Amino acid sequence: MKRIVARVWRALRGSWQWRVLWLAHSKFMIGVTGVVRDDQGRVLLLRHRMWPEDRQWGLPTGYAQAGEEFAATIVREVREETGLDVKAGRLVHLKSGYRLRAEVAYEAQLVGGELKLDPFEILEAGWFAPDDLPDGLQESHQLLILGEDPNGG
Repeated sequence: MKRIVARVWRALRGSWQWRVLWLAHSKFMIGVTGVVRDDQGRVLLLRHRMWPEDRQWGLPTGYAQAGEEFAATIVREVREETGLDVKAGRLVHLKSGYRLRAEVAYEAQLVGGELKLDPFEILEAGWFAPDDLPDGLQESHQLLILGEDPNGG
């Protein structure tokens, strides 16, 4: 049976192989989060309009666009949501398997810009010391800020 499958696979060639792979595998949205810090070590938190009311505070987060490098996603998302410019740094989290979402998180450093919120997505923004975070903060984001594994590992 394995030989037959291998022959069929080789006979398919190029685009047909890709179509079979596309149908046979999971499709994921890629959510990218940034742990953005300023030169004082404070972290940028946003109160998101679309998030549940009891936990609207979180890190800047958005979805990667097709062909976009994940580090560039957080640079783009922070600029779109806040008007601030950041430089993405070290990858701090990577996980797939939450339904059809893969999660990626980077450290990021504030490098400039002027705070101007996107009122459609963001209700409020603030810089917080890691030991003085607001109520209603996403638990996984608190763990990222503190340098802990959101998966408990």
